[in-house]
Amino acid sequence: MSAIAEVLATMGHTVTGSDHAGSATLEHLRRLGIDVVVGHDASHVDGVDLVACSTAIPATNTEVRAAHVAGVPVLRRAEALAAICDARRTVAVSGTHGKTTTTAMLALALRAAGMEPSFIVGGEVRGLGSGASWGSGGWFVVEADESDGTFVELGAEAVIVTNIEADHLDHWGSYAALQAGFRRFLAEATGPRVLCADDPMAVQVAEGLECLTYGTSEAATHRMVDVVAGADGVGFDLEHAGQRLGRVEVALPGLHNARNAAAAVVTALALGAELGPVATALSEFPGVRRRWERRGEAAGVTFVDSYDHLPTEVSAALDAAAAGRWERIVCVFQPHRHTRTRDLWRDFAHAFEGADVLCVTDIYAAGQEPIPGVTGKLVVDAVLDAHPWRRVAWLPRRSDVLAYLAAELRPGDLCLTLGAGDLTTLPDELVTVLGARAAASA
Repeated sequence: MSAIAEVLATMGHTVTGSDHAGSATLEHLRRLGIDVVVGHDASHVDGVDLVACSTAIPATNTEVRAAHVAGVPVLRRAEALAAICDARRTVAVSGTHGKTTTTAMLALALRAAGMEPSFIVGGEVRGLGSGASWGSGGWFVVEADESDGTFVELGAEAVIVTNIEADHLDHWGSYAALQAGFRRFLAEATGPRVLCADDPMAVQVAEGLECLTYGTSEAATHRMVDVVAGADGVGFDLEHAGQRLGRVEVALPGLHNARNAAAAVVTALALGAELGPVATALSEFPGVRRRWERRGEAAGVTFVDSYDHLPTEVSAALDAAAAGRWERIVCVFQPHRHTRTRDLWRDFAHAFEGADVLCVTDIYAAGQEPIPGVTGKLVVDAVLDAHPWRRVAWLPRRSDVLAYLAAELRPGDLCLTLGAGDLTTLPDELVTVLGARAAASA
């Protein structure tokens, strides 16, 4: 919601807001001149023309109820976002993985090409100054969320699909329904459709539609060749119709990030950008917060935090880590949401093969109610059933995770925290603990 608030304010609207707790996000909005408060109260909607709320806000919320009583329209986040999309030509980025990074890369690429795009990215992008902006150009780049079906409501002219896997089935009801949603998302676009040729389901869903495709597959209209991956980044040549268009380098590790960059490049070219400035911008792309974010070093241990929380994402993150020269990879995983863990825990069986040591915490609920019998221990069981010899620690309590890692980590280790929840604060705590211990023993 903060990104929508920022864009609406930049467009010239008077924006106010409330949240249940203070945060750095609220402070950022205040610095922009947006009046935000902590706590919900009916008086906050006095005199407003419109209320927009996230899907996490129930109909029983005091401000939502006050708006209904006063006859003030209440829009869901997707409806507010769709209204913004109506003001510009929209390119929407969707997919199970890679949406945020690809959206940020595309916004940066179009900006470098002099096209001054507007954008909303679902994360903090240092190279863009913010996760949202209302530019002077004609294009609006937006991360399109499939989790609640809202991506089909945006009326996007151009679309990207990075990949399609079974997720958010608590909303969709079935994988087939999710696939149908992506099909509609692609089919209703009137401009370029861009999708990953390396993803079988994306290709299947797009069958019969005219699309630009990218990837290492020989079937891709824009093929990635001479891919070179390292600990600090990945590069590839982009080939189209048998001709090399140029080299693309990204300072983020992993083949998945190469594909994200290819998606951004192919789309930028389709929208009229030149490859030169686009490739230069991507070579300087600093990444998105919590997407392979280096969080410091202490006592010879390197800390990286990443938002990856689905089985395929976890595997990709560990594959990227394998390119580094670490003595060991110590992975700490926090499952995300009870429904997702219930549906996908078996799929984590082989996801952690790149980890030398695995620590699993309990589930980050993300507002969901507990489900009897569904805990992070299911992930542990899946891993040990498939790999009985693997070093796995089941540490449901946060205090135990901190104590275990403080004792376990040693010089040369990479400590990789994975998850979409509050595990992101753990690296800072460990840096402090290990740093203090090293100083005391010096």
